[in-house]
Amino acid sequence: MKIGTQNQLFFPEDIKEKFRYLKDIGFEGFEIDGKMLINHLDEIKEAIAETGLPVTTACGGYDGWIGDFIEERRVNGLAEIKQILEALKEIGGKGIVVPAAWGMFTYRLPPMTSPRSKTGDWKAVSESLIYLNGIAAETGTIIFLEPLNRYQDHMINTLADARAYIEKNRLDHVKIIADFYHMNIEEDDISHSLYTHKDLIGHIHVADNHRYQPGSGSLNFRKQFNQLKQNGYEGYITFECRVRGDNPEGEYIKSLKYLREALS
Repeated sequence: MKIGTQNQLFFPEDIKEKFRYLKDIGFEGFEIDGKMLINHLDEIKEAIAETGLPVTTACGGYDGWIGDFIEERRVNGLAEIKQILEALKEIGGKGIVVPAAWGMFTYRLPPMTSPRSKTGDWKAVSESLIYLNGIAAETGTIIFLEPLNRYQDHMINTLADARAYIEKNRLDHVKIIADFYHMNIEEDDISHSLYTHKDLIGHIHVADNHRYQPGSGSLNFRKQFNQLKQNGYEGYITFECRVRGDNPEGEYIKSLKYLREALS
């Protein structure tokens, strides 16, 4: 398993400097914002060639969720995701991370009544995934479907929820991304869920129980990594977290070292 990261505010802004910095501090991959990829594709190609640091995946950078309540926005999002997948193909990226939606609606906060039925939710997300499955097949990429916790999305909260969409729609270019932060809220047992769905897990996001950097909270990363090893998982472990502490850069590097020890 290799360790990658999303962007952080304390990383260099210049793209080539960013890639050099990530390589120097020990990261093995970069999960890029989709808009950054589209807008700076040539420069990113040069940075990859110079440093050997791959762009593993894209996350975000499109407007409109695959399960959006507003149809025009959903269709727009699909068109932008298609562009991102085509750009990923050019640089050898694995695929894009997509939730059903983020921050659009939750049953846990008022008004607590969705403007769309659960049948309507299933139809919208399924139609989007079937379309994107075809684009992923054309580009040789993967759609990494991400379950979010109940406070951020009402449609796909567990790995089992994601699995149902993949299996019932017979999607062969869609995998599950397992995010330890969301799993800590939604799964009864993280290790058990990692084992149960090992055949469909294609990517991992990590943060500690409170969404800050690994090692600053209470999650047992060594236990979960050992389960991934037993599963035969060989993909990326990617930081997706906020950073707590007076020295964010130092804390982030400390967290990277903590994860390397947990993987050993």
